[in-house]
Amino acid sequence: QVQLVESGGGLVQTGGSLRLSCAASRTTFTIGPMGWYRQAPGKQRELVASITSAGNTNYADSVKGRFTISRDNAKNTVLLAMNSLKPEDTAVYYCHAFHFAAVYWGQGTQVTVSS
Repeated sequence: QVQLVESGGGLVQTGGSLRLSCAASRTTFTIGPMGWYRQAPGKQRELVASITSAGNTNYADSVKGRFTISRDNAKNTVLLAMNSLKPEDTAVYYCHAFHFAAVYWGQGTQVTVSS
């Protein structure tokens, strides 16, 4: 069973930058589509960005132009570079992956943007 381990996140001021990383383990195959979701207190979990193994990307409108998702298929890792952060970006960020028709989630990492 695939395990997703996240790193990065933390506290940053408005306008700052953070980078999230997620590594998939326990598989020798290239992971399918990977991405990041986030959930703010009292809100539903929402897609932030996703990327296929071919490198096709998709972003939420609220992060376009500020966040960049990338991946390394050889290492089964996905990165999320977050720039120009805003207080409304504050949330728990979850790594997500599809692999052989199964869905996997990371444990979540807190991102807090202070105003």
